[in-house]
Amino acid sequence: MKTEPNVFSNNDITVTYNPCQCIHAEKCAKELSDVFRTSVIPWINLDGTKTKRIIKQINRCPSGALQYHLNPNRKAS
Repeated sequence: MKTEPNVFSNNDITVTYNPCQCIHAEKCAKELSDVFRTSVIPWINLDGTKTKRIIKQINRCPSGALQYHLNPNRKAS
């Protein structure tokens, strides 16, 4: 069964998570637990820290399951 990516947005950024691609290294939750929460739904809270920190953490995702793009007319804060 194919699972569609999850999409999370705020004013600055849109983050997608592809569960089929994830290797569950848990780097995101261990290193930025205010945003990537394992015991709360929705599990990604984009209001948990500044957008630049979220981008930095997404870039550390070993599988590429987490991706992002800046929303039009917004800058990463």
